[in-house]
Amino acid sequence: MILRNAIDHYVAWRRAHGARVIAAARTLHQFCKTVPEHTCCNAVTERHVRQFLDGTNPLTRERANKYGALSGFYRYAISRGYASRSPLPAADEEPREPVSAPSYIYSREELQHLFKAVEISRKHAIRLDSDTFRTLLLTLYGAGLRTSEALHLTIRDVDLANAVLTVRNTKFYKSRLVPVASRLANALEAYAKQRSTRPMPEGMESAFFANRDGTQVRKYNVNHAFKRLLETTGIGRQNDGRRAPCLHALRHTAAVHRLTSWYREGADVQRLLPALSTYLGHVNLNCTSVYLSMTPELLHEASVRFDRYINGGDHA
Repeated sequence: MILRNAIDHYVAWRRAHGARVIAAARTLHQFCKTVPEHTCCNAVTERHVRQFLDGTNPLTRERANKYGALSGFYRYAISRGYASRSPLPAADEEPREPVSAPSYIYSREELQHLFKAVEISRKHAIRLDSDTFRTLLLTLYGAGLRTSEALHLTIRDVDLANAVLTVRNTKFYKSRLVPVASRLANALEAYAKQRSTRPMPEGMESAFFANRDGTQVRKYNVNHAFKRLLETTGIGRQNDGRRAPCLHALRHTAAVHRLTSWYREGADVQRLLPALSTYLGHVNLNCTSVYLSMTPELLHEASVRFDRYINGGDHA
């Protein structure tokens, strides 16, 4: 079978089984463009694959993503008889992924500066006003949501009476209930009153975080607004090996601050870690455990807790 047709069948099959396959489909269609148009699956060689994997840029995680997309496709193609073999190089021959720089973690003082500067940074905003932007940022930090999860919340998804958010169709195609603390619940309630004065084109299914005209806030506009907010506060990249501060770092910061608080409270962090993993919507515990070594402050609290334990003062 022609490669392009087989890929179309694979993508359609994955979507029929509930997967979004957005990134993988994009990768596979990019691969199609690197071989002649009517190339059959069995005509693809390891040289074709290696050229695509190598690309022209330095080694990043993108190589592993490409390998994973092609691997999934060829397992499907072989099972359907579209291909008789896989042209991928052996997995143990693939170079190791480079170690990613740790995320930027905002200090509590930096968070205060960010929230105080929202009004100034959005002074001349036309669509995304300061109240919507501030409440969105509070939600990203206070509930640890991904930006896309917060932006897809509908009015129905925000249960103010029970202080619970319903996050639907997340990164891993699951939904979850996210309880929120009283301070965030109060902020959401105040914003909901303002939101009720704006157009609701889809009734209760309208976006909770809306522009002045009632339309859903777009991720691009939020990223642009946050970049301006960082410029306003003077918060920028530090020469400490961490990534540059960004919007998504609010979610990482929420997790680290929660863990730090648990250590200070003397809580059983290892027992609570699965709960945090569920709260954040992680696919497995490994995704959450990386936060345990994210900041010197957190490492210090863990060290103090361990010292108390070995000296007989803490047996939690």
